[in-house]
Parts: sequence; structure tokens; C-alpha cells
Amino acid sequence: MPWWGWWGLGLLLILLELVTPLGFYLIFFGVGALVVGGLASLQLNVPPWAEWLLFAGFSILALLLFRRPMLTRFHAGNQRLAIDSMVGETALALEDIAVGAVGRVELRGSTWNARNFGAHPVGRGQRCTVQKAEGLLLWVRGS
Repeated sequence: MPWWGWWGLGLLLILLELVTPLGFYLIFFGVGALVVGGLASLQLNVPPWAEWLLFAGFSILALLLFRRPMLTRFHAGNQRLAIDSMVGETALALEDIAVGAVGRVELRGSTWNARNFGAHPVGRGQRCTVQKAEGLLLWVRGS
């Protein structure tokens, strides 16, 4: 394949990665195609099967080495920030929640399970403040 074919394939794969939620697969094959295109532009007279072998080898190696670090860097941080941003917000109790008990509250338009972290019971319709979030459980204290 000519060098411009490899570059076109590489750019197409990278663009597809940007518009699809596949989780960092196509980007490595796109970069592999760009690298092979760069080598092909040097006109080293490499047979086509060797170009495809280099493409597959480089892409799979990059995928194995860099996919997991990219996932943890770009995805895990976003989820943690979204949950942590709830701390300090005001929720509305949907039912009476005794001290230490679990009940339901409404926050950001969704219903959440919440444990009363305060020293006093939280009554239905009372506002409460989120103290911490653990998974799907909010720890609240009456306001």
C-alpha cells in the first residue's frame, strides 16, 4: 500500500475512535497505520506482507502496553470526581430516616439510598447535607 493509504487509514481509525465509545482500541491501530505510513514514505521497498506484519505487530504491542494506563487515566478519574462533587450538596429526604438508619433521599433529580450520619433523625421532606458518598450510598446529616 502506498504511504498515503496508510496515513489515510490511520487518520480514519483515529477519527472512528473519537466518535465511537469503544474504549481505546482503534486509536492504537490508527497510530500503527501512521507509523507504517511513515516507514513507507521512506521508500524502503518493503513487501506488502511485511508492511501488514509491522502494522499488526506495532498496533497489538501498543494496545497491550498502553491501553490500561489510558483507561485508568481518562475514565476512572471522571467517575471519582462526579461522586465526590456530591459532598456538601443538599438533598431532600423522601422518608423518615432514624439515626444510623438507611432511607431514601432525592439529589440531582435521582433517588439515592442514604444513611443518616447525624445525631438527630431526619424527617420526610427535610433538607439534609451530603457528608460523603460510597458507591450508591450517600451519608447525610440533617440541615
